[in-house]
Formats: sequence, C-alpha cells, structure tokens
Amino acid sequence: VWLAMSLRFEHWAALNAPLTMAASVATVLALPLFVVTGLYRAIFRYSGLPALMSVIRAVGVYALAYITIFGLVGVPGVPRSVAFLQPLLLLVAVGGSRMLAWIWLGGHYQRLIQRCDIPRVLVFGAGSAGRQLVGAIHNSPEMEAVAFLDDDASLHGSILKGLKIHDPAQLPELVKRYKIDLVLLAMPSASRQRRNELLELASQAHVQVRTLPGIMELANGQVSVSDLRELEIEDLLGRDPVPPQPQLLDKNLRGKVVLVTGAGGSIGSELCRQIIQSGPTQLLLLELNEYALYKVNQDLEKLQAEGLAHRVELIPLLGSVQNAERLREIMRTWRPHTVYHAAAYKHVPLVEHNPAEGVKNNVFGTLLTAQMAAEQGVEDFVLVSTDKAVRPTNIMGTSKRLAEMALQALAADPAQASNTRFSMVRFGNVLGSSGSVVPLFRQQIKEGGPITLTHADITRYFMTIPEAAQLVIQAGAMATGGDVFVLDMGEPVKIIDLARRMVELSGLSIKDANNPGGDIELKINGLRPGEKLYEELLIGDNPLPTQHPRIMKAHEDFLDWARLTLKLEHLQQSLAINDVPQIRTLLKELVPGYQPEVEVVDWVHLQHKA
Repeated sequence: VWLAMSLRFEHWAALNAPLTMAASVATVLALPLFVVTGLYRAIFRYSGLPALMSVIRAVGVYALAYITIFGLVGVPGVPRSVAFLQPLLLLVAVGGSRMLAWIWLGGHYQRLIQRCDIPRVLVFGAGSAGRQLVGAIHNSPEMEAVAFLDDDASLHGSILKGLKIHDPAQLPELVKRYKIDLVLLAMPSASRQRRNELLELASQAHVQVRTLPGIMELANGQVSVSDLRELEIEDLLGRDPVPPQPQLLDKNLRGKVVLVTGAGGSIGSELCRQIIQSGPTQLLLLELNEYALYKVNQDLEKLQAEGLAHRVELIPLLGSVQNAERLREIMRTWRPHTVYHAAAYKHVPLVEHNPAEGVKNNVFGTLLTAQMAAEQGVEDFVLVSTDKAVRPTNIMGTSKRLAEMALQALAADPAQASNTRFSMVRFGNVLGSSGSVVPLFRQQIKEGGPITLTHADITRYFMTIPEAAQLVIQAGAMATGGDVFVLDMGEPVKIIDLARRMVELSGLSIKDANNPGGDIELKINGLRPGEKLYEELLIGDNPLPTQHPRIMKAHEDFLDWARLTLKLEHLQQSLAINDVPQIRTLLKELVPGYQPEVEVVDWVHLQHKA
C-alpha cells in the first residue's frame, strides 16, 4: 500500500492515518483469502504453474474486494488509483517471491547453469514433427534447440516456437555462429536423396545428424526426445521404396495356408512378418536351426500380441529341405497353397570352402521341395534367388542358378506338369542380413577399426529387407509358370564409399595419408575365394516390364528336364563321394557362364591334398 501511494504521488509517502487504514484493510482482506484458497499449503519448491495459478486466483478475489472499497466506494485520503495499483503490486510481490523459492530451493537455477553445457541443436523441418520435437526439447534437460532449418523458402526468416527458420544451405555458417553440436532431422517422410544431401552438408560442417523414426512409427503418438536415433546407413542407401500394391500382396496369402522354408533367416523371417499382415489362415515356419525357429516364432507372436499383425495360426516346424519324408509329411498334413522357398546356404566364402554341402542344400534341397509341392498340389512355389546366380564365379551363385534352372525345367516339361506355378525372384544384397557388410562394419567401427575391405573397387546392389520381402511376395503373385523375376535394385554402391559414409555417420573421420590423425583406418585384404568385383541381375538382355514398376521379368535359357535330370544324377554321384574337381566340372557343363576364378578350396580336399 505504501509503495502504491508513493507511485501515485511520485514521492515517498508519509506514514499517515489513511495509509495505515488502507494497509490494515488490505491485511484483513488478504490473509483469510490466502488461507482459504490454499496458498499457504503449497510447497513452492516442487510446484510450478498450478501454484502460480492459485496465487493469481487468490489475488484476483482480493483485488475485487479492495477495488470495491477504495475504488468504487472511496475512502477520504486514499486516492482511487491506489485501489488498482496495490493489487497489481501485491501480485508481483507474492508471485515473485514464490517464483524465487521455486527457482532457488527447487534447484532450477542449477539446471539453468547446466544448460550452458548441453548440446545445442538445429532442427531440420518446421512441420508438425519439428514443432512437436522442439516442444519436447524445451521440456528436456538433454539439449537446447537454437533454430529451425526448412526447405520452404517462404518460411525463411520467420519465427516459430521462439526460434528463427533458416535456409538449410546456411548450415555450415549456422554451426559456427551458434556453436551447434547436433542437427536433428524432423522430416519423417524425407527422401533418401534429401537425407544424403543433408548428411553431405553436415559432414562439411563437422556436425552429427540424428533423425526421428519414419512417419508410420510416429502416426499414433507424440514426438519425444527419446524418439531420436542415429541416422543409419539404411536411411541413405538404395532408393525410396514404391508403396506395395495391396492386390498383389494379398493374392497368394489372404485366407490361405502359407509355408516359408528357411523361416528363421534374414529374408525368411521378414517374409513371415509381411505375410501375417495379409491375413493367411495358417503360417508354417520350416527351419533347420532350432534357435532361429524359436526366435522368429517369438517375434511373430509378439507382433500379434501388440495388435500389429493379424491373428494367424503359427506352426513352427523343425526340418531340412533335404528330407523328402519330412517335406511330404508337412505338406500332406497342412496342404499349403503357397510356398516361399528361402532356405539356402548363401555365404559365398563358406560355400566355396564347403561346396558339396552348398550344392546339396541349394540345388537338390530346392528341387526336392519343389517336387513335393507339385506332388501335394501346392498352387504357387516362389524361390528366393540372388544376383550372384548371374555369370557366377563361385559355387554359391552357381548352385542358385542351377536351382532356378531346375524350376524352369519343371515348369516347362509336360510330363512333370502339375497345377503348381513355379517362379523365382532374383535380387542383390539386403541391408542387415546375416553376412552383410553393414553389421560387420558397424562392429569394426565400434571396436575402433580398422574396417576391412576386400577390394577398393568392389560394388554391390543394396535393398532393405522389408522392401525385398514385399517385392518377393508381389512378384510371386504375378507368376504364370517358370517366371524369372528381377527386382530393380537401384544404382550399385561402392563398398569403400559405404564404409566412409558409415564412419561419417558415427561422427568419426577416416585415417589415411591425407588425415593421419583420423579415427578409423580402411584396410584392403584382397578378394575372397569366389568373390566378384561387381554383381549383375540379368544373364540375357531386354527384360520385360510387369505391372509393378520395380519388378522386371527376365528371359533366361535353361536345359530341358530330360537332359537336366541326367546331368543332375551325375552331379549327385560326385557329391556322394565329395569329388570337388568333378563337381566343379559338372557345374561348368550345367551352368553356362560359370567361370571359377580360384582353385579348389574345399577344406576336406585341401586336407587330403596336403
């Protein structure tokens, strides 16, 4: 009251009777109101906005009473303006004192000091995800948002959530100006090309990039700081996937019994995850490895329990594709409509060192499974093949091409005619599969290097496992019999560039002659047995388009069934005695284009030779 009087008269007011009376009335009014509204029960060091609101409510009620007495009715010697000034000053004093208690006793001043040491970040994307992310950062002690970056030129210079929006081209300059530690990519639908461009800018500015999950992962929830993850190489490789065509996905699956061989492998397990999205009645999981079968079955049951997949009867089955009686028993019992044959030995050096087992599994296991499918009336049989089957230099690729030829011959021979439509789908490397360089490079970077490469010029095609599995299903749905489908893998990637990019994503640098103080060294070991510098997808030319833009249909020559079976019998005889030189000779006769580039490296053969 005294301060309000002093402001009114523009000099320090004397303590007189009107002032004393106005102060007494203020005390009599305020104290009971503050008690009733619970102002004195709040522990302000642990309170925030709710406690401040209770202060505003209490002072608001008080102000109505005080203004009525000294503003509307009036008291001699007390200016009416004091009735309005005093409640405002009271609100500032009461609210301010409690705010100080909250800051000091609650430790918030320490957090303000600590913010000086937390990472300073730029948020790329001023859309919905970016706004939510900045809101989450403002409430987090983990980082401090400094500004936005956005591709929309009309937004540049605008203020959003208290932060200025800048042109992404200014990134290197902004990193220096604001001492930025991180760039957060809040554009879940950004293309791989745009992500690559941003990473290039970030590497020039020597700043790390983190990203939010994909748009579908964010659809049902709010964005939080914990959603951020490192930008993975999978986000940058390949090209943007084409949305699947629902009618192709469902054709061989919905309401049907489906069998997947090699169900615990990288491709097999992802096929199973995609298949249960289309609602088959039963899904048979055939796998030789006990743990792999247990793991894929657990993963699928978890998806169903979380409501992320249809309720499908899962039937995990242990067994080998080389066991005719087991295959016949399974197919006779459940009568599958569709078989996806993903069981194979696919690691090039291992199969090169164990060629007989590779051929038995990849060729005769495939042929046996196909024959059992035809015998038991399976409608569609789809072989998962590989680009290494094209002009192969190794046993693994040759065995996969021979498996393709066996299916082509089966489909074309009238004597073997059945209602089963045989097809095969050929594609390159999938990211994250067993044997892929990506997990190997990750582990080597984690251990501080070196990253081991077989050759500086080696290139490979890459595709994500989910996209590959979806395309396999869609290709199989277009089969008419004996079809060889080839997936569009985009542009090939140099493995040495892949290694460099993975090092950059880890916030590290390459150690070489130009940068001897770098973190990770690249070491060239030389090509392994049977390994090619580059892979191809087509043996012949002029592939035919299909109704799907990423799936082509190849025309590949093959031996007729009569000639093929005769040569396969000779091959089986050589396999039985592990005559590896003869096995290779027969494979050369069977598979045009097979040109082994190394001597026999079968472990048993080498041991006997020694």
